[in-house]
Amino acid sequence: MPIDGNAVRLLQDAVENYPAWLAAIEQAQHRILFENYIVDDDVVGREFAEALAARARAGVDVWIVYDWLGSYRARSLWPLLTAAGAKVQAFNRPRLDSPLGWVTRDHRKTLVADGKVAFVSGLCVSQKWLGDPARDMDPWRDTGIEIRGPAVAEIAQAFATVWHSCTGEWLPEDPADSKDACADAGNVRLRVVAGAPSAAGAYRLDLVIASLARKRLWISDAYFVGTSAYVQALAAAARDGVDVRLLVPGASDIPALSPISRASYRALLDAGVRVFEWDGTMMHAKTAVADDLWARIGSTNLNIASWMGNYEMDVAIEDRGFGALMAAQYEKDLTHATEIVLTGRNRVAPTDKAGGPRRARSGSAGRVAAGAVSMGSALGAALTNRRRLGTAESGLLAKVSAIAIAFAIVAALWPRVVAWPLGVLAAWLGIAWLAKAHVLRSQRAKPKPTVAVVSTEPGKTGGEMG
Repeated sequence: MPIDGNAVRLLQDAVENYPAWLAAIEQAQHRILFENYIVDDDVVGREFAEALAARARAGVDVWIVYDWLGSYRARSLWPLLTAAGAKVQAFNRPRLDSPLGWVTRDHRKTLVADGKVAFVSGLCVSQKWLGDPARDMDPWRDTGIEIRGPAVAEIAQAFATVWHSCTGEWLPEDPADSKDACADAGNVRLRVVAGAPSAAGAYRLDLVIASLARKRLWISDAYFVGTSAYVQALAAAARDGVDVRLLVPGASDIPALSPISRASYRALLDAGVRVFEWDGTMMHAKTAVADDLWARIGSTNLNIASWMGNYEMDVAIEDRGFGALMAAQYEKDLTHATEIVLTGRNRVAPTDKAGGPRRARSGSAGRVAAGAVSMGSALGAALTNRRRLGTAESGLLAKVSAIAIAFAIVAALWPRVVAWPLGVLAAWLGIAWLAKAHVLRSQRAKPKPTVAVVSTEPGKTGGEMG
């Protein structure tokens, strides 16, 4: 649902986002809601932890959700915050009764202060986003926004939903977090897209925008592993004369993901989509701008893990002024990127350009999972012939086939090496499913509570509601 009356400020990279976040934390008077996928135990992570702890000690209600997998390096920070009085919750710790439950992650990056200001972005809390000059590592390229107005209440409610999913409890009501309490702060219309597992809201939105764009559709993404439907939607838009551009990392912080992303280039380039690879350390922004009227900024990457597996947070903004800002920034970004073209031999290759991309650092299991989904798609297509494979996927298939052959050799020569791990996994799954079945059966066996109904008419007794 569109929300009117908002003010939105565009924030580029950590140099603009981090100071704005810290200022909002330091100025908060009664409540802070902080949610992020990665919080590292480094200079940046400790600065944020100390700022949040200081507000908690000052009597501000501080609520924090961090992803257990993404923030595994920050274990020493949480005792500091809980000791200060902050309420801290890890999202989705591993559980014996859910062997594959770890696949779902909380990938959001949001901050709400006093129900008045909210931040949504693709930035995590880590020194990586500031770069490391000593190691010749540039800051990561990323985008965020500051929001004031009625939409802040929607972002606060999205935080409460994740807190409930972690604890089974809802946050105490705060009048400042209601739409009525958030006075109009501007004239920007936007939609808060609070992604949740299996909801696919952002996926449907991206497909719709690809079909509605008439002049341009410029996209930035950090871990592009588009589904066949999405790649086809971009290709169809380009064939219809839309200026479709895709900006992705030249060197990902997950090297294994780059060839999977590039497997889609051929189909896009054939249709007229222009593809660019970032020349800096890492392009981490997840943005889109269509026809200078519509823009999207947030945490959702263009892959199945983000679209359908994680909790994500994006904001879709319908405003010409903001759309023009996004388009101008995109053109600026392209001056630091290399265009990918089809050569005379009909091969995918970068255009001639001095220098090359530098390697990014550190990865995420969630992003690797997205790559695994794409790998599965390629393997399925090879087996069923349901779609035409691109030449870029030949290397991927060759590598996977080599692994499969090696696995077969190991299974033949040392069967116990394969049988024992599979047996343990099968037993784990069986016990977990049996435990869930027992819990469900127990719930079914419990009698439903009854509620007495007292009649207001004289001489009549009450009945029962099941």
